[in-house]
Amino acid sequence: MNAMFTTAQWLALSPILIVSATIVGAMIAVAFRRHHWWNATLVAVGLNLALLAATWLVLPLLVDGLPVAWQAPLHALLGPSPLPQFVTPLLVIDSYAAFYMGLVLAAALATATLSYAYMEGHKGNQEEVYLLLALSTLGGLVVVCSRHFAAFFIGLELLSIPLYGMVGYLVRERRSLEASVKYLVLSAVASAFILFGMALIYSQTGTLLFAEIGARAAAVAGAGQTILLVGGGLLLAGIAFKLSLAPFHLWTPDVYEGAPAPVTAYLATASKTAVFALLLRYYVEARGYDHRALIDVLSAIAILSIVIGNVLALLQDNLKRLLAYSSIAHFGYVLVAFIAAGPLAVEAVGVYLLTYVVTTLAAFGVVTMMSSPYRDHDADTLWDYRGLFWRRPYLTAILTVALLSLAGIPLTAGFIGKFYAVAAGVDKNLWLLLAVLVLGSAIGLYYYLRAMVQLYLRAPWVRRYAAPLNWARGTGGIMLLALMLLMLWLGVYPTPFIAVVQAAVLGGQ
Repeated sequence: MNAMFTTAQWLALSPILIVSATIVGAMIAVAFRRHHWWNATLVAVGLNLALLAATWLVLPLLVDGLPVAWQAPLHALLGPSPLPQFVTPLLVIDSYAAFYMGLVLAAALATATLSYAYMEGHKGNQEEVYLLLALSTLGGLVVVCSRHFAAFFIGLELLSIPLYGMVGYLVRERRSLEASVKYLVLSAVASAFILFGMALIYSQTGTLLFAEIGARAAAVAGAGQTILLVGGGLLLAGIAFKLSLAPFHLWTPDVYEGAPAPVTAYLATASKTAVFALLLRYYVEARGYDHRALIDVLSAIAILSIVIGNVLALLQDNLKRLLAYSSIAHFGYVLVAFIAAGPLAVEAVGVYLLTYVVTTLAAFGVVTMMSSPYRDHDADTLWDYRGLFWRRPYLTAILTVALLSLAGIPLTAGFIGKFYAVAAGVDKNLWLLLAVLVLGSAIGLYYYLRAMVQLYLRAPWVRRYAAPLNWARGTGGIMLLALMLLMLWLGVYPTPFIAVVQAAVLGGQ
């Protein structure tokens, strides 16, 4: 094995290897002694180290954007970047993969931090949730590095299977178990679609490598074209389910509502980001832009997602379900940027997903902080947040900024994401998609503001659920305050983050 792998390849694989070692360590720790703090800390440390490793892989690429006087000493300190590296035919670790690995790891780390305070009130075993989180994160890292259908499917299943256990982790909660069973059954069907689609594509192209599929598919004629079309349709349907794009979105509100709040945060951010990053790589390398029929289908899915997500969100009095339908609409928005070909589209997707992850983690983080004092169910109805400003003003401030960011209000992170999506659409004259995007954003503004108004209404008759100010809650609160500041920083001065996306995302394409 050592003869096959170079030092640069080992370095490029370091985030995946660190998370793998963390999983083994967590299993051994649980086997020796159950201790919530130690096991949670072990996984958090492992995720931190993996995030540092992914950051280090990208840092040398950012130096060229700095002032000239700084470049030479920083190049000497950091050394040359080991990227890109092709690790067997299955994986490629380039700047694109490193950026999305960092995004997935950051979301997983935030989930682990929120889970510690949340799980303190759980009466059963608490340690396995961190093991499942680390396993799912490892699957997400494999997915974003995939360049081959085999690695894609293995990574996707490793990402998804632990989520079934995480969604149903609160076994005494009927809604949690129901959500887990729904997600298990429907996700298994989606995986079967993906696998069958891969088989049909392989039967006509004779390869599982993304980069070779496009060239070989162009040479297929006659009945083979129909088989390829069916295979591509099945593959797209399975991936659309994982991303909860309409009309494959029906599982989303029920699973979001039934899953524990920190698990919902992970499901809405890390898992979807990993799958979308993979879809973009496959679409570019397999030359999906050459197929007009595919672009038309993706355009229809984007329109349906924006319209259905926003219209159904208007009817919700449950904050989790509102955010679920909101996520359907948001992935419709990012699909608009995805459909626009070219470097600006890739950059727009990177910026949008970055702003979406930060904002969604903050919103579900507040739900988690409000839910921990309960022992039976999450604080998920809008009634639970009525008059929150008069009880928990700092949580109100965080949720207010998150809702404004989701609505795309200027001076927040969400505005920058939507601006990039619109710019990518304008660049390619996607006027119909842009009209639907603007209409959806206008509808979204109403239900986000409706939820926000509830926070400031005086309601002295509403029972007070004030969480204790202990270490666990303080750590989660500090992280949420950091996310709020990051949302505002992205909205007011996004230049450093855009530079990171440009260097990392575009460098990998």
